[in-house]
Amino acid sequence: MSKILDSKIPDGSIDKKWTDYKFKMKLVNPANKRKHSVIVVGTGLAGASAAASLGELGYKVKAFCVHESPRRAHSVAAQGGINAAKNYQNDGDSIYRLFYDTVKGGDFRAREANVHRLAEVSVNIIDQAVASGVPLARDYGGLLDNRSFGGAQVSRTFYARGQTGQQLLLGAYSAMMRQVDLGNVQLNYRREMLDLVLVNGQARGIIVRNLLTGEIESHEADVVILASGGYSNVFYLSTNAMACAVTAAWKAHKRGAYFANPCYTQIHPTCIPVHGENQSKLTLMSESLRNDGRVWVPKAKGDKRHPSDIPDDERDYYLERVYPSFGNLAPRDVASRQAKYRCDEGRGVGDSGKAVYLDFRDAINRLGEAKIAERYGNLFQMYEKITGENPYKQPMRIYPAPHYTMGGLWVDYNLESNVQGLFVAGEANFSDHGANRLGASALMQGLADGYFVLPYTIGNYLANNKFEKVTTTHAAFKAAEDGVKNEITKLMNIKGNRTVESFHKELGHIMWEYCGMGRNEAGLKKALELIPKLRAEFWSNVRVPGDANYLNPELEKAGRVADFLELGELMCRDALERKESCGGHYREEYQEDGEAKRDDVNFSHVAAWEWTGANQTPIRHKEELKFDNVKLATRSYK
Repeated sequence: MSKILDSKIPDGSIDKKWTDYKFKMKLVNPANKRKHSVIVVGTGLAGASAAASLGELGYKVKAFCVHESPRRAHSVAAQGGINAAKNYQNDGDSIYRLFYDTVKGGDFRAREANVHRLAEVSVNIIDQAVASGVPLARDYGGLLDNRSFGGAQVSRTFYARGQTGQQLLLGAYSAMMRQVDLGNVQLNYRREMLDLVLVNGQARGIIVRNLLTGEIESHEADVVILASGGYSNVFYLSTNAMACAVTAAWKAHKRGAYFANPCYTQIHPTCIPVHGENQSKLTLMSESLRNDGRVWVPKAKGDKRHPSDIPDDERDYYLERVYPSFGNLAPRDVASRQAKYRCDEGRGVGDSGKAVYLDFRDAINRLGEAKIAERYGNLFQMYEKITGENPYKQPMRIYPAPHYTMGGLWVDYNLESNVQGLFVAGEANFSDHGANRLGASALMQGLADGYFVLPYTIGNYLANNKFEKVTTTHAAFKAAEDGVKNEITKLMNIKGNRTVESFHKELGHIMWEYCGMGRNEAGLKKALELIPKLRAEFWSNVRVPGDANYLNPELEKAGRVADFLELGELMCRDALERKESCGGHYREEYQEDGEAKRDDVNFSHVAAWEWTGANQTPIRHKEELKFDNVKLATRSYK
């Protein structure tokens, strides 16, 4: 039976909620913090900043990294910048404007209280980054610089050339490693979480596989934090690193944590187009390029002339034409759909016809090549290395691709899931972006959760609960370990004829075709027929070579693809149930002149799904969304 979820939003005015709530929280005194232990799964921006902060406070922290170094977390791939309402440009920005832009950018499907808190703490994130040595760009006078990003008419994005994610990650990593050196954080490399352990309804530990030895390990704690990232790799081809997976979150989901809005996925408009069937991932070109680059296609269908031979009056700068107020800085979901429309009309460029131009000719003429190189040089170098084309001399070719996931495990205002003691941070939770994330807000959320939210809410949880002494000899750990071992044995013993990769690729084709940029009832129902059949074949015909008790990347991938096969079905079910269009969820039946058409009467809520068992219909719960500070309106960037 479905139920209405309590988000535990505190009372009071929107601008006072977080400040007042922090004062009302219970505290753990410094001596007692040493008696509590915290597990952090994932060491990207959210996980590393949480581990660093909690270690600094005195808690005993165990951090788990799937890579050989936290510096390889996918946060490193974020290029363009991080938003903060500093208003250094004196161009009208404010905490309220960042709050408003984020709610509007998410097509009014985000929780107001969480978004306002994010806008509030954004100003502290920049100070924290600078204090930890992050080399954010500065202007000629030495002050921190800003640039524009999609979905905003102010310049609030701080950046470090095209390497912002990498530099911020190094800052959080160094803060965490300081705590490792002090003995407050124990860092466990090359471990993958394969189950969550509950004792008396509380999250009290995890089961992991040592990816180097194959050994199954149990780890206990008073609190578990998941900061394991998003699930765009369900599409197979995405901008995410190959190791990005839903496994940690999905195992928690199967232990009772609700999965919220899984159909909310973001297609990024500025990616290097697919070049062949054997490609395994896509490369993102930063949204920051749309500051100076102009997006266009030929006006004539099938025009295959070199871009330099097409005069301006035969070019369609379609974002500037359709959205004159925001132009090339229209939000990602909007810009992606417009690129798809142009290609569907037969005006796409390149050999495939599945690309549009991103042209820097005018910016170079205005500012000079040296200035453009100063702003975007490493991005231009990357593009030329991949494509063999010089973007200083001819336009880049770009096309939308799966990038970020707004859906994730459901959390309340404390970032606690419905499973007691399980907290979720960064992209792994659903909380801040609604149906579409504005560019440069992912880094903001990850660091906000880790540095400035969880240190308060974790303390409040610990102070308000009693914890029996639990060790890994507890029966719950033994049962979970046995379950993990049994699934690994089952995968190894199938000995079928198909590779893991072939199943993943086929799932990706289904997801992109029927649950990608455009969705409709017939397509989603088709996907819900195809995915269970593919999953059944996977469990009868996949071949996992090697040995379970040693290094085995194919076994790692098999477990992740098994989870994607279940997640993909839930995504399609969620998209089918949400009979409206909003943000990145674009149901073709619900549109108006090519724009998303919401149904605020019936769907102004979060959909949170409860696992009921393999091959069973999940239960759809709701969290009603209230908009007391931002008036519900048709989202327009024209």
